[in-house]
This record gives sequence, structure tokens and C-alpha cells, in this order.
Amino acid sequence: MTDIATFAAGCFWGVEQAFRETGGVIATEVGYTGGHKSEPTYEEVCRKGTGHAEAVRITFDPTVVSYETLLEKFWAIHDPTQVNRQGPDVGDQYRTGIFTHSDEQAAAAKASKAAEDASGRHGRPVATVIEPAGEWWKAEDYHQQYFEKNGGGICAIDARQEH
Repeated sequence: MTDIATFAAGCFWGVEQAFRETGGVIATEVGYTGGHKSEPTYEEVCRKGTGHAEAVRITFDPTVVSYETLLEKFWAIHDPTQVNRQGPDVGDQYRTGIFTHSDEQAAAAKASKAAEDASGRHGRPVATVIEPAGEWWKAEDYHQQYFEKNGGGICAIDARQEH
């Protein structure tokens, strides 16, 4: 039995890598969601106007890793208070978002966001949007497992983890 989770937390290369290293994660795929354009390309998403976020779709085994544990990882790997950006990456495609696949995920995400907001870890309110998962558009092949294919790299998420 597997389940799916979808998160947006800035540059999808680093987000994907962080989740690929999580036990119980079976597969990851980067792509675009939350927008209005069918079959968007990376260039179109980067130019803005599609409404899509760079996101990661995670297939996981809930008997090994819970959705709540994935939410904890999500909060830890980015700054959820930034609106339409992560570090040097600016634009609505870099927004922070949780795209839920069930009522149970929506309830868990809302509770987790409230706890994160109340935690005192951030100087500003959590800006993460929570919405039902909509149409998913897989990103181009060269974006999939980008860091594994290209020997690592720099991404806003990497800079956040160093602090």
C-alpha cells in the first residue's frame, strides 16, 4: 500500500532531494501544480502567468513513514513565512504550499500548520497555502533527480540547511 503527498517549498531540485533521502519514500517526481495552464513548460512557469508552483510529488509507504513525519520534514527544509519566494528564488512558482490528496491529509496539514505557526520558530506568520491537489504536470526529464544526475548544486533549500 502506498500514498501520495505533494509539497511546494521553493526550488524543486532541493525539495526533491530532501524527500528522496527520507526512509519510507518510494519515489519522487518534480512538476507543476496549483495553476491554470495545461501542460506548462519550465520556461512558461518561470516567466510566471501560469499560476503553477514548482512542487514535488512523493509516493510513500505509510507503514514506514507517516504523512505527519513528511509534514515535519516539509517545515524543516524551507522558510514557510516567505511569500512567493525562497531565498534568492523569487516568484509565485516558488511559493510554499501543501497540496492535499484526501480529507485526512487536509486535516493533518491544517493542524501541522497551526502548530508550526504557534511554535515560535518564526518571526512572521506561516504563509504556506493548503489546498486540494489539482492537476499534476510532470516537469521535463532533465529536472527529475536533478542533483543526482548533476553532482549536487546550490539551491535556496541547501543554503537554509547550512544555517
